[in-house]
This record gives sequence, C-alpha cells and structure tokens, in this order.
Amino acid sequence: MTGRSPSIWQSMRAKGYSRRDFIQFCTVAAVTAGLESSALGKVVEAFETKSRPPVVWLHFQECTCCSESFIRSSHPIVADILLDYLSLDYTETLQAAAGHQAEKCLQDTIKNYPGKYILLVEGSVPMKDDGIYCMIGGRSSEDILREAAKDAAAVIAWGSCASNGCIQSAKPNPTNATPIHKIIGKPVINVPGCPPIADVMTGVVTHLLVFGMAPQLDSQGRPKEFYGRRVHDTCYRRPYYDAGLFVETWDDEAARKGYCLYKMGCRGPVTYNACSVTKWNGGVSYPIQSGHGCIGCSENGFWDNGPFYQHLASFPGFGIESTADTIGTVAGIATAAGVTLHAITTNIRKRKLIKDEVAESVETGKKAEGGDK
Repeated sequence: MTGRSPSIWQSMRAKGYSRRDFIQFCTVAAVTAGLESSALGKVVEAFETKSRPPVVWLHFQECTCCSESFIRSSHPIVADILLDYLSLDYTETLQAAAGHQAEKCLQDTIKNYPGKYILLVEGSVPMKDDGIYCMIGGRSSEDILREAAKDAAAVIAWGSCASNGCIQSAKPNPTNATPIHKIIGKPVINVPGCPPIADVMTGVVTHLLVFGMAPQLDSQGRPKEFYGRRVHDTCYRRPYYDAGLFVETWDDEAARKGYCLYKMGCRGPVTYNACSVTKWNGGVSYPIQSGHGCIGCSENGFWDNGPFYQHLASFPGFGIESTADTIGTVAGIATAAGVTLHAITTNIRKRKLIKDEVAESVETGKKAEGGDK
C-alpha cells in the first residue's frame, strides 16, 4: 500500500479499454458531476494523471440504504469508478476481509496516506453512554470516526443519518444519535436523503477527483448543484398546484389524473433535492412520479415534522403559495372574478355598440327625411 496507485486511465487501459472508451467515460463523469462541457478537459487530465485516491467507507447507525442505492445504480460510473477504479480500501459492507485483517486495512490506509484518502461516512454516531450502542472491534463509533477523519483529505456524509441524524435522532433520541459535522472539527460535505440518489453520490465524488476540492456548498453543507432547488420548483405536477387542482384521497379521480399531491402530505415545496431532475432508477422515475408525495427526506428534522400524510399549514415562497386549502378557493375566486369582469366588459362594449348603432340609425333617418323634403 506504499506505492503509487495507477490513474483511472491506466487502470482502464490495463483492462483493454480504448482511448475512445476513456473519453466517453470522462464525458459521462462530467455530466454526472453537473460540470459544464468546457470542464471536460479538466476531467480528462485528472483521470489521466492523478492516482486513484484511497477510500475509507465507515458504517455506523444506519440501515445501509445509502450503500444499497449506490451499488444498484444503473449508471456505469458507479461500477467503473467507485467500485473498481477507486481504491476502496475499507468498507464493512463490501470488503472481503473480516476481523483483524479488515481493521488492519483501515489502520494501514490512515497511516500510509495521510491527507490523501477520502473518508465516506454512512450513519449517525451514538454519543450517549460512551457510545456503547454502536461498537466495531471493541471501539466506539465516535473513536473510530475521529481517528479516521483527522487526516482525511475530504469527508463526505452519505445520507440523512450521517448528515443530520435522521430516524435514529427522532424524539426522544435515546442514543443521542449525532450527525458527523457536529463531531469532527473539519468541513463535511453533506449528501442527505434516505437514501441519496446514486448519481448524486457519484457526482460529488467525481467533483473531488477532478478538482481536488469540495463542490460549492449551501448553508447546510450540501452541494448546491444537487440541492439548490426545491423538488416543488421542477415538479411536473406544479401547474396543477398553481391551478388549485389537488388529490383529496388516494383513490379519487384527481389522483388518477395526476393532480398535485400537496394535500396528501407532499413536502416538495420545502424540500431541496434533485429528485425531480436527476430522478431514480437510472432516471426512470421519482416518488412523486410514482404517485407518492415527497416526505422531505433530505431536510433536517423531517422525521419529527408531523405525519407524512398531513400537509403543512403553510410554507414560504411566492405570494400564491399560502395554503393548499385556500389556493383552490383563491384560484376559484380569481376565475369567477375574471369571468364576471369579462361579462361586464363585454356588456359595456355591447351597450356602446348598440348605442352607436342606434345613433347612427337615427342620423341616417334624419338625412333620409331631409332628402325627401
């Protein structure tokens, strides 16, 4: 583990891939990371020259849904970069080693590659009772995390558990489940979601590989490229929302017509994620498209934010966005007012035309009488 690792291009060439395959691969990587076409040259250069960075993937209090999402992506970048061309040196879920051999892999990576390895963390860390609720090899999660994070080149928190505590931290939070950024004293790239979208995960790692630095983050440490817009803003059902057309029950005619799911508890208006753009399962669909409202799984505290099937009373946004209960009424009133105004205007116009026609007839009659005389 002390020698220089081959670059991604060297690894691909050794497996029989052509230069054309490599360029296509770089293009896919750039698109996945949300990079502009002008950045393709940087991607090619990075994958040609930079050694594969070692990766340590830790698992704490979680259900492993982030890993499940990641390895089931249909996108080639997942299988070809992360599970093959990166040096995935330690991960409890995917590694073949076990016991002391596995722990040696972790220690060797930390010791031999200080400031070079990428640390991926899945799951929250229990801080209560000296961390006895999640122990690995006789050590607490907190102890392992602090040691691994100390010399990491970058730290990525996969999923809502690692990013904000998620279900484990739901009231009354019996284990004092704590997100990663509240434990270590260095920046953390939060990639929330339960789980996050696989292509978003690979896009973040690709950005690190190409630029050697974190992408632009929002106030919650989330990459703006993927968490810069609300699900509501790009939802294909948004026109129904604006028109005041809502699903009232799961089996009503409105549900069959694909009307807005806000009244059924959809949290799309307050959730920042790429679901409605990047989508899931190879870009096939996302929860709202499948007929279920967004539960806001990428937002902090979504688990304690009331029943999933009860819509929020109100939320910030454009003037029309007050409550679903009043939007339909307002839209109806506006429509009625518009119809009324149109009718009044039409009647006024007609009256004027009639009046003009009558005046014209009278004038014509007077002229006719003058001619007869």
